[in-house]
Amino acid sequence: MTATSNPDTLQKFLFDAAPVRGELVRMEATWQEVLNRHAYPAPVRRLLGEMMAAAALLSANLKFNGALVMQLHGDGPVRMLVVECLSDLSMRATAKIAEDATITDDATLTTLVNAHGHGRFAITLDPQDKLPGQQPYQGIVPLSDENGPLESMASVLEHYMQASEQLDTRLWLASNGQVAAGMLLQKLPSYGGTMEAQVGETGSPLSGDVQAQDLDTWDRACQLGATLKQDELLAESPETLLRRLFWEELQNAGLRVFEPMTPHFQCSCSRAKVAGMLQSLGQAEIESIIAERGDVEIHCDFCGQRYVFDPVDAAQLFTVPVATGAGEGAQQQH
Repeated sequence: MTATSNPDTLQKFLFDAAPVRGELVRMEATWQEVLNRHAYPAPVRRLLGEMMAAAALLSANLKFNGALVMQLHGDGPVRMLVVECLSDLSMRATAKIAEDATITDDATLTTLVNAHGHGRFAITLDPQDKLPGQQPYQGIVPLSDENGPLESMASVLEHYMQASEQLDTRLWLASNGQVAAGMLLQKLPSYGGTMEAQVGETGSPLSGDVQAQDLDTWDRACQLGATLKQDELLAESPETLLRRLFWEELQNAGLRVFEPMTPHFQCSCSRAKVAGMLQSLGQAEIESIIAERGDVEIHCDFCGQRYVFDPVDAAQLFTVPVATGAGEGAQQQH
């Protein structure tokens, strides 16, 4: 196992005895970049940090070039939380809170975003190389199951993965004002998969004995995962937790550990994207804003970047193609 001192690390691992995979993630600098741009109440910070960790864990398993966008849409004081994670684990996040909201320190997932039972959770997969007219894939689930409201971000994700992907998944998530962290365990299908361990030589379903072994490995992994405390997730590195939880598998060469990955903060907003958005509003609308306010100012909810278009810049939006210099004189302000 390769040692790493990077405080922002995602570590993937695979059980050789069965189609069970896992990941551990711990983010400091990435999470701080988000918090430095927003003054959220502590319960909102906790929830958004857990979403950040979950988005990194899910994105690292995707085999496509594009964005995973995770959203909580609420009917409580928090209207929406959004986390975006690209294929290279560049991330950004934001939350929208009702202007008149009162959020107490003991606020929960339910009171924040599912106060009246209408909250929902969505994951959108938006490939960078999608074909013209191709729509991003989106899965949506309510914030409740047959037993009632879901009480944690981990339970929401587990419910989503079972309902939308039919994959048994366990998650442990934690977040505070310094760190966002999490662990994922996932039981892959016992046949029809891409791993050699999942199919026999002919590609047929595995025997009953092998399937029983798969279940034993899955149950053991989940039992060990259940011993993980939130304080440990926040304080210890993925490397340390991997040794602590699965030391027997590591000692017996039963766990395959991959090169660590590095999550990082990066906002994908740009002047060109803002110019394109303004063009889509139409010249009449932009001229109306200029007449009323003197310029057009757009504020990025994720990173706080401000884009200011004066009358000359705004006029160029409709006379010069965006890709060849529209808005070149537009001001970018922090």
